[in-house]
Amino acid sequence: MSANAHPSSDVSAAEARELLVDLVSIPSPTREEREAAKRLVDFFEAHDREVWIDAVGNVRAPADDSVLLTSHIDTVPGDIPVEVEETGDDEILWGRGSVDATGPLAAMAAAAVRTGVSFVGVVGEEVDSKGSRYLVDDRDEAPAAVVNGEPSGADGITLGYRGLIAGTYVATSESGHTSRPDLNAIQHAVRWWSAVEEYFEGDEYEPVFEQVTTKPVDIEGGVSDDGLSVEATMDVQLRVPPALDVGTVREAAEAELEVGTVTWKDKVPPVMMSSRTPVARAFRVAIRKEGDDPRLVRKTGTSDMNIYAGAWDCPMVTYGPGNSDLDHAPDERLSLSEFDRSVSVLERVARTLSEQ
Repeated sequence: MSANAHPSSDVSAAEARELLVDLVSIPSPTREEREAAKRLVDFFEAHDREVWIDAVGNVRAPADDSVLLTSHIDTVPGDIPVEVEETGDDEILWGRGSVDATGPLAAMAAAAVRTGVSFVGVVGEEVDSKGSRYLVDDRDEAPAAVVNGEPSGADGITLGYRGLIAGTYVATSESGHTSRPDLNAIQHAVRWWSAVEEYFEGDEYEPVFEQVTTKPVDIEGGVSDDGLSVEATMDVQLRVPPALDVGTVREAAEAELEVGTVTWKDKVPPVMMSSRTPVARAFRVAIRKEGDDPRLVRKTGTSDMNIYAGAWDCPMVTYGPGNSDLDHAPDERLSLSEFDRSVSVLERVARTLSEQ
């Protein structure tokens, strides 16, 4: 056990739910996480845990490093009225972040206090993973294991994420009458991206997780202010399966480039963990003890787990309550009974890993 560890403290199901509702009620879009971070600090301090907000805004509560429970504080923008709806034998919490990822965040905070293991709430995951990148640089060594918080359902264990490479294409051409056959910068941009899409086009029977998928996310173009040229700028993203690496995908995209330049600004490696690690085994046992059948999940997006896996040589999974189909959705909501089960699963896992 770490020298910073504290004896475990009881957190009732009602107190865990109260923390969840409070955090969902505090708007925390990326770069505006401070008030939610303070609520987390208050929670840990109330249970006599060492805790602080670090230089980038992460909430750090170090303790038993046999496992680090970590999820992100920030949400995407969106005002969804916060309410708890009675639905027969369950209650449903509506609100931005209830699924992604305030539900997992609150569940991990409660489990960390109950078991005395390490906890970090990170900032910036929805934009640039600023908090997780700072955390891996700031820590002296890796924890023995990591559980990253994202919605997988109380019975789901996420083992893999695709990687990401993002770039900006820029081209300029001389202006001229639109009747001329010469290609302008906008056409060059479209032709390059069409060639990239064609190169990476997957087989219809190939799972999306195993494909490189391409997505333009922003484009601007037109005649320059001085009227002498046509300019085009396109922001693009490519998702990278674990069978490839971001360097290979980048080189293939660049090989289709005939006119213009592309600057790559975000490179996140893919990750695929074994289902036989001590962490994955602990989750399977814990989920069964809570009455569910465990599911192994692979996600087509990217998360902070990619950052941790690229920096730390330790077993890890991603876990948390909530239906990931509701990520960023206008009807984002979370079953509170599922939230309760996920806290219990996390508690069982943390105790198992602490005893090994």
